Amino acid sequence: MDRLAKVPFNSGVSWTRKHRNNNNHNVLVPLGRESGRMQVADGETAVSSVENKLEPHKGRTALLRAQKLSSVPIIETDKPISTYMTLPASQYSVLDAKKIERIDEDTFVCYVGGINFLGVCVEPVLTLSVIVGERGPTVRMLEVRLEGSKAAERVNEKFSATMENIVEWQEEKEGMKCICSNTTLEIVAQVPGWFVIPVHIVERTGSNIMQKVLDTAVPRFLAQLEQDYIKWSLGDERSTQ
Repeated sequence: MDRLAKVPFNSGVSWTRKHRNNNNHNVLVPLGRESGRMQVADGETAVSSVENKLEPHKGRTALLRAQKLSSVPIIETDKPISTYMTLPASQYSVLDAKKIERIDEDTFVCYVGGINFLGVCVEPVLTLSVIVGERGPTVRMLEVRLEGSKAAERVNEKFSATMENIVEWQEEKEGMKCICSNTTLEIVAQVPGWFVIPVHIVERTGSNIMQKVLDTAVPRFLAQLEQDYIKWSLGDERSTQ
């Protein structure tokens, strides 16, 4: 517990215990909300949240965490960025994936595409919610599963993950506008008994890899969002389908 108590936590979402849904996918449930805003967990609640994450995994577990804050300046046109950032989620591009399936107005399934992880080809499939607030959307991961080889699919029983990306427009000095992103990613993974590398090294190495992914993905995402705003402001038609 001493080691876990020192793990930093994002002041946004705190996630409670994983359970299984009817499709046998990993599901993570956020703690309660107040007036539509995510509550900030205190130290005791944060430690309890970690315990809940680790409990479903037997044996040694590793907690991997990465966070990326990034922003991109916006040259505002006659169509305000504030209007664009509050469009319905189905009408602007906030999801970066090979294939996107819409479940309802705020929920999407994203097929990220095949990636090579430790010599095994896997395709992450994410179920995401996109909730639009006063200054922009918040993207949260509701489910995650790996597809590909049988070995990759067996891994689904060995890990759980949470992700949150808070995207907002902000006004800087001299009236300049920008789009900002605060992305947090956490993975709790079971470490095999035969794996001789100490857990703290697994956590450090895995967290570094995740950080490099976010360092590349988040600025790319913001650049795509900037280009989408430009297209919208020039009259690009948006479908609600």
